[in-house]
This record gives sequence, C-alpha cells and structure tokens, in this order.
Amino acid sequence: MIKIEDNIRISEYINKNKLENLFSEDMGRYMELYMFNKNEYICREEEILENMYFLVEGKAKVSKHLENGKSLLISFYSPITIIGDAEFVRNNPTDCSVQAIKDTYCIGIRFDIVRKILINDCKFLVNLCSYLSEKLTNSSTNTSINLLYPLENRLASYIIAFSEIENSNTRKIIFRENYIEIAELLGTSYRHLSRTLNKLCLEGILKRNNKEYFIQDYDKLLYLAGDLYK
Repeated sequence: MIKIEDNIRISEYINKNKLENLFSEDMGRYMELYMFNKNEYICREEEILENMYFLVEGKAKVSKHLENGKSLLISFYSPITIIGDAEFVRNNPTDCSVQAIKDTYCIGIRFDIVRKILINDCKFLVNLCSYLSEKLTNSSTNTSINLLYPLENRLASYIIAFSEIENSNTRKIIFRENYIEIAELLGTSYRHLSRTLNKLCLEGILKRNNKEYFIQDYDKLLYLAGDLYK
C-alpha cells in the first residue's frame, strides 16, 4: 500500500465519483489517497480496518475463507465501492478478504473520524443503508450463481475480470493465473476447470499457449459471462 500525497488528484477522484454527495458536510479534509498494487490485499479476513475505503479506480476480488481450508469467490469490486461499511455498522473485524486484481486506488477516511462525525450524519447513514441493501442483493445473486450457474459461465466472468492487454498495438488479450487457485475460488476441481478451459479453446473462444490463454473471441466470452459476480 502506498499513500499518495496529491490533493489535486484526490479532488479529481472526489468529483469524478461524486463522493461529496454521500455526506452532509465537506469531508475532503479527512480524505487520503492510497494505491494498492496488483495482487496486494486491501484487507484480509478477520482484520481490524483502520480506514473506511472508497474504491475510486481499479478492480478487486472478494473471497471468503471456508472451514475446509478453501476459499470461495464472492464478488468483484469496481468504482465506486465502499470497503468497511459492514464493519462500521457492526464494529467488527472484516468478514472477507479484498485483493486488488490490478493497480487500485482507494480514498480512505480513518475509522475514528468516521465514527466521530459520520455516525451523526443522517445523509451518509441513509446512503449507507441504500448501499448495503444493494450489496446484500448482489451477494444473494452471487450465491445463487455459485450454486446454479455452470462453471463455463463463472469462468468466463473470472477471465474477463483478470485478463490484461499484452500488446496495446494489437490489442492481444492474455489470461494467466494460478489455475489451482482459480478452481478453488470457483468451487470446482482442477480437472473440471481444465476440461472447461479446453472446451472454450475448442469453441474458438480461447487459444492456449503453454500455461497462458489468449482470448480469441472476446464477444463470445462476454456473452457467456453476462453480469455474473457484480
């Protein structure tokens, strides 16, 4: 995590994401900008957060550690997402781990400030209730996805989230990750994951090159992914 001392950039993120609309008073003087590198954790499960974060640029994955030692993919976070909302309401450690899947920027407000000022801000509390309601709806949907959607669809959504442009001139899109970890996160076996990746290759959607996969047909992959893991 890197703290970025740049008031102009903070103001740009505030204006771009309309953060001022969340509060009754100007909270800009309490806001600090942080950058999390790709694969860095914004927070880990059972951690005490020092800041309430507002994800303003980038993307992160949310996962839950299970009693059997495995992890399960819960959702993806993109702007604008509040991290620490439930912890603010319940005053408890984090329930899930949030990990950046690309360089991600968050505006943070220290929790002692949040609890001192925002606990009495009716506008913020109403917005927070609305936000938590939406997050609960998405969580319910994502639980249904994990139970009912075929691996092919869930994998397509995961690939789109994690793929990156290797060559900006050719727009070649590459996907390379730890496939054992992917199988675990998607609640499947490594063998089933391999079969599904091979199926996508046979259908001309992916092309394998050693341990990497190139996306051949992005539109078909996007169609398979739909709006999974909001």
